[in-house]
Amino acid sequence: MYNRQYASITAIGGYLPQQKRTNHDLEQSCATSDEWIVKRTGIKERRILEKDLATSDMAVAAIKNMVADYNRNITDIDAIIVATSTPDMLMPATANLIAEKLGLTNVWAFDVNAACSGFLYALDLGASLVETNRYRNVIVVGADNISSFVNIEDRSTNILFGDGAGVVWLEPSQEEGIMDAFLQSNGIGKEYLNIEAGGSLYPFNGDAVENERKYIRQDGKVVFKQAIQSMSDACKHVLNRNNLTIEDVRWLVPHQANKRIIDAVGKEINIEEGKTLSNIEYLGNTIAATIPLCIWENVKKLNKGDLVMLTAFGAGFSWGASLMRWMIE
Repeated sequence: MYNRQYASITAIGGYLPQQKRTNHDLEQSCATSDEWIVKRTGIKERRILEKDLATSDMAVAAIKNMVADYNRNITDIDAIIVATSTPDMLMPATANLIAEKLGLTNVWAFDVNAACSGFLYALDLGASLVETNRYRNVIVVGADNISSFVNIEDRSTNILFGDGAGVVWLEPSQEEGIMDAFLQSNGIGKEYLNIEAGGSLYPFNGDAVENERKYIRQDGKVVFKQAIQSMSDACKHVLNRNNLTIEDVRWLVPHQANKRIIDAVGKEINIEEGKTLSNIEYLGNTIAATIPLCIWENVKKLNKGDLVMLTAFGAGFSWGASLMRWMIE
């Protein structure tokens, strides 16, 4: 009889920069207030990466944290998938730079860019590599240095975004860890949430117009409404496909975009109060890092066997939901 191989998360790590940008700091940069920011987003502060450091540095620190906490050997790693919208450079891939900094000379390493949904995309890819037995020790990173692309004077974005990195270790398992994923995308959201400059369409040339295009921009009202609908629908789809109800889910871990979005998704899928994990108050939106960081910071609440629903929404638009069984003791 054929025994199917599954992929499970067996270790988790994270890294947060020391520097903080509080709402009171932002009051000095633009017309805003702590009260206004908290009411609209639920965010009080966010972390900002130091100058001369980049996304790869945070990812390396997160991996080292994980290796130390779970007594793992870095040399066992044979694949690294990095979800990021803020690579160190256009080429080579940030995953390659991480491998070099870790002293790994023979790993399959590449980047995935699905904006705030990136970690879910990378997690599904990593699970597939393990399930097919092509790779046995796959590191999935969600990391973004998004503060480098925030206009400090733009209160539609400067109140939301912070930096950080989260990472998980995937290994083969006879028990079903990563159970299912429903991931979707389209191009209709490109005008509502983007960083235009730096690619082949708008390469940097130093003029004022291009300088404005280097910052992240969003239409908050459109993104807000679409995020709630898309994340809620994805969660319901995954539950239905697996013949489960929301009562079966022990924890919901949503993308940390906005406290009002998090609350609205929870209400829309009718999850019980107290079952939604969140850390947005002190970290803000760390793009692809939000979900792994949220799990990492709340890991003591999770027990082996807990059914965990992950859901995200990001630029593109991209969105989805994943279902997993927590397998760490």
